[in-house]
Amino acid sequence: MPLRVTSPYDGAEICELPFDEGDALERKVAFAYAAQDVWSRVPLDERIARVRDGMNYFRDNAESIAEDVTRQMGKPLAQARGEVATLLDRADHMLSLAPDALAPDVLDGPGFVRRIEHVPLGVVLDIAAWNYPLIIAVNVIVPALVAGNSVLLKHSAKTPLCGRAYTDAFASIEPAGLVQDVILTHDATSALIADRRIAHVSFTGSTDGGRNIYAAAAARLMDAGLELGGKDPAYVAADADLETAVESIVDGACYNAGQSCCAVERVYVHESVHDDFIERARSIMEQYRLGNPLDEDVTMGPLASAAVHLALEGHVRDATRRGARVLLGGGAMYGSLFWLPTLMVDVPNDALVMQEESFGPLLPVMRVADDEEALRAMDETRYGLTASVWTTDTTRAERMARELDAGTIFQNRCDFLDPALPWSGCRESGIGSTLSRYGFLHLTKRKALHFKI
Repeated sequence: MPLRVTSPYDGAEICELPFDEGDALERKVAFAYAAQDVWSRVPLDERIARVRDGMNYFRDNAESIAEDVTRQMGKPLAQARGEVATLLDRADHMLSLAPDALAPDVLDGPGFVRRIEHVPLGVVLDIAAWNYPLIIAVNVIVPALVAGNSVLLKHSAKTPLCGRAYTDAFASIEPAGLVQDVILTHDATSALIADRRIAHVSFTGSTDGGRNIYAAAAARLMDAGLELGGKDPAYVAADADLETAVESIVDGACYNAGQSCCAVERVYVHESVHDDFIERARSIMEQYRLGNPLDEDVTMGPLASAAVHLALEGHVRDATRRGARVLLGGGAMYGSLFWLPTLMVDVPNDALVMQEESFGPLLPVMRVADDEEALRAMDETRYGLTASVWTTDTTRAERMARELDAGTIFQNRCDFLDPALPWSGCRESGIGSTLSRYGFLHLTKRKALHFKI
């Protein structure tokens, strides 16, 4: 049976693609393994130039690629266009970092040559998620290639055309087979991780999925990069610029229909500004326009999966049972995959909606008396991807940042990836780093040269 991809908006069939198996899969793996050996010998400046040429494919085909993103996973077209632009900007930034990030570390000392080389791993298997199908992949592909690796890209079953776009982008870049998409079942993916020609696996997805990937990699004593779930908190302090805070937090919760690992998923608001925050948030959330994501005026598309509806229903039901109130939304549009933007208040911190990843446009709010109560509540989680503090007092932000256990701490910002900074998670939000110079180091290994002259 082929992979059948349908639109989350209306169920229309988008494409059918064959699964890679048997001889077809073997040819791709062998191709990638041979290409990597050749590619690793290409000088760094030439690798950078060739990768830059490959990325031009996305610039030349931006509109059709954006439309494919929207049709496959339901993101509004304007947001899909923004993702293409972000992909190009992020690739350019990572390429600019590469010479310094991959330069050998040279140690002084008379009578000796001591040098630390950053050498490629080999064939990198990138298992990419559907929610940001272009930029999640580029976070691994560009630094992996520039570091001298080849890439097999196993994209989500919801967005395989995004994987195919990367194959097409590098189809004319030598050596052949440098980047190839593979369409695999879960069992075939596990089998591929067990193949000794795979040197590293990078996975973006759920925490449970990450455990399975990590176990498969551990069986080979192979490293893995895991970008997993989040339950990212925001704290609105008494001195916050409330207009900016509300607009940004609502956008951080509802952009891409809340389908982001670093979406704002729980909000703690100082009691002195709580009611004003709620009133402003409700006003903004009422303005979202749901509909065909290919329409230019639509600002929220459908959820990509019906399974998410069940989780959201459970979170809302559990919270209301514990005393929370739903002020807006709280359910799905009848007979569709659309979930209404949902604002909840008086939500206790032990509710599921404050503890388990929602992955939908939910904004649960808890009133707090002071910074200390907010800090305790924010850190009561098994996740640790990002956290944001909304205050005009940088001293307060610095103090809370020291205490919060998360990979990125924002002040007056949220739901944003800066390619100059490492993207990493604490606790059950992941292992390893993408972006920044550390993204290159995670996709290389250290080779020490110690010569006595």
